[in-house]
Amino acid sequence: MSFFDAFDLYNILFLDIETVPGHSDFEELNEELQELWGIKCRNILRKTADELEFDEIADQYGQRAGIYAEFGKIVCISVGFLTRQPESNEPLLRLKSYANHMEAGLLDDFSELLNKHFNNPDKFAICGHNIKEFDIPYICRRMLVNQLPFPRMLDIAGKKPWETKHLLDTMELWKFGDIKNYTSLRLLAAIFDFPSPKDDMDGSDVASVYWEERDLDRIASYCEKDVLATAQLFLKMKRLPILRNDQIVIVR
Repeated sequence: MSFFDAFDLYNILFLDIETVPGHSDFEELNEELQELWGIKCRNILRKTADELEFDEIADQYGQRAGIYAEFGKIVCISVGFLTRQPESNEPLLRLKSYANHMEAGLLDDFSELLNKHFNNPDKFAICGHNIKEFDIPYICRRMLVNQLPFPRMLDIAGKKPWETKHLLDTMELWKFGDIKNYTSLRLLAAIFDFPSPKDDMDGSDVASVYWEERDLDRIASYCEKDVLATAQLFLKMKRLPILRNDQIVIVR
């Protein structure tokens, strides 16, 4: 049996997250965190302490801090799951977002979803693009920072790779063992000929949209497009038809 067929398509939760720096401005950090971000910057930019100016450190915080769970926070988790339409038996993708200025609140709501409807890693799966390297570790780390319990699907610390088969990573699946390359969801959308998720903004815009505009609805809409694109990609990987517009519902 192909790995793509290991899980029932209707038992998969498609997922994407959006993250931002934990504060609107570098100077809002306490002195210790400012110092630690400076150390992080030296590693990122491969510069010595003498080569880094304060303004460059502060600028890098606005641009990059959201990538790191130690310095950023989650402002949106969007999910999608497939159901069957009773009349036609065709798949219907339901999209839903958990967006909140209070990170603990959205993590708690997301955990409730997993605990109620996706609580068995032997039966259900979570699917996303690069989720093993980014989304899932980020969510787990921020749950610890917020002192929240792990849902069973995310209780993966110390697990072996064969114990986390319920985490389906479309980027990893596309590699087919190749370890050299990162392939974006946008590129895969282009080569498989389904709509790109990047039609309004991209990841570099999320921090400014959040901290300057405080527009969670726009961020949620952007995040949902990534979830939709991931679902379309997974369908292509299974050599199934992609979803039409009338097969997509946004749940508010």
